[in-house]
Amino acid sequence: MKINKQILQINRNFLICFVISASLSAIIAELLSNYENHLNTTITIAIGYVIYFGIFSFLFYYDNRKRYQRMNGQLIKKEVINIVSSFGMGEIAYLGIRWPTFYYFLEIKIEPFAASLISEIISTGAYMVIVTIFLKGMKTFKEQPN
Repeated sequence: MKINKQILQINRNFLICFVISASLSAIIAELLSNYENHLNTTITIAIGYVIYFGIFSFLFYYDNRKRYQRMNGQLIKKEVINIVSSFGMGEIAYLGIRWPTFYYFLEIKIEPFAASLISEIISTGAYMVIVTIFLKGMKTFKEQPN
């Protein structure tokens, strides 16, 4: 099985973003512990999104800026559409898991910090698997000649 460098970079970036976003989201959840559980859940996830995608966008740009300079415009367009589609599928699963699990953990009186971390681990794991499967299935990244 051949390992694709771009998929490895994306998964590395997922993990970097996960660590930072999960840590800050857990702190935010704890700070919002006096709010109702549905508000804590919603606000924490929204702030986590801003952190996650802000960092991911920077890392993705940094990793691919030279690669995209060498690529044909049509190939870049196809690749970006596949990436956005894959991320969209991952986001559906992420939110479908993250919000209910985080809310449930708060409802059963798990500390907000731990509830946020646990639900983030579960949902990010599913997200990473789904995005990777879709990227590979759509053959998004092809080796480019130098």
